[in-house]
Amino acid sequence: MNHEEILRMVEDFLKSLKYDRKPHSLYEPIEYVLALGGKRIRPVLMLMAYNLFKDDPKSILMPAVALETYHNYTLLHDDLMDNADMRRGKQTVHKKWDANTAILSGDSMLVMAYERMMQCDKDKMYDVLSLFTETALEIGEGQQYDMDFENRSDVTEEEYIEMIRLKTSVLLACATNIGAILANAPKEDCSNLYKFGEQFGLAFQLQDDLLDVYGDPKKFGKKIGGDIMCNKKTYMLINAYNRANSQQRTELEKWINMENPDRDEKVTAVTAIYDAIGIKELCKDKISYYFNEASMYLDKVNVSDERKKNLREYASYMVNRER
Repeated sequence: MNHEEILRMVEDFLKSLKYDRKPHSLYEPIEYVLALGGKRIRPVLMLMAYNLFKDDPKSILMPAVALETYHNYTLLHDDLMDNADMRRGKQTVHKKWDANTAILSGDSMLVMAYERMMQCDKDKMYDVLSLFTETALEIGEGQQYDMDFENRSDVTEEEYIEMIRLKTSVLLACATNIGAILANAPKEDCSNLYKFGEQFGLAFQLQDDLLDVYGDPKKFGKKIGGDIMCNKKTYMLINAYNRANSQQRTELEKWINMENPDRDEKVTAVTAIYDAIGIKELCKDKISYYFNEASMYLDKVNVSDERKKNLREYASYMVNRER
């Protein structure tokens, strides 16, 4: 099945889920968050990895949406920590309701993710939950590194790559690995699909960094320059700072340290520094590197090229996306 068919399957399944438990005020924000949309990349990856080996991806929809439930739980809490007003064009939970609701509904979402993941093949449950739990711990570690970086000006490229590996990549790797586990794939194929997801995840996140600076706002769906405005330690900023000459670094530090700058002025000025240093090309080269690494691991999976075609095309589509 191609990614569009898989995505429709995921969306239809999410819409069919009932939230009948009480109190309604606890579960309404969960239903709200999961209805906001998004790329659904994690369940799509799990189903496509499963589909490499078996032809009935519908049979693992519940554990697949467990990953989407978990991912959205992290976003709900991230939005609270960042005091973000909007998510996918709608109010965030702590704005629509309040901070206490965001915390409690988020906690319930985490438990619900485990409850949904447990609805997998009982023979595979230990392996699946062990991987899921390790991944959840790693994502928390990645989020903490991201928070720690806010107060540092000496973050290295290597530290940043490790942070996004933990915060973003491992969940994509978990998705492809669990899909393979549930399809009863050989251990070597499971391992190569994990590495595929991990390397693909790095390319995916770096493309996100790139789009935040160089994306078309009409296609990107939001204003560009959000990372620049909050001085987020991205691949772009770290490399600009490390590669800048003394004049460029002074200019960069001026904008980083400026209180209440004009948004358009700051984004334009910092982007101009990126342009002068060649940061866009540097980031594109790094994206290509990780995508090629991912492709190498997918090549090693012991199924026909024909069966791998849809997953390969989906990965290429996501890494070259414009939003």
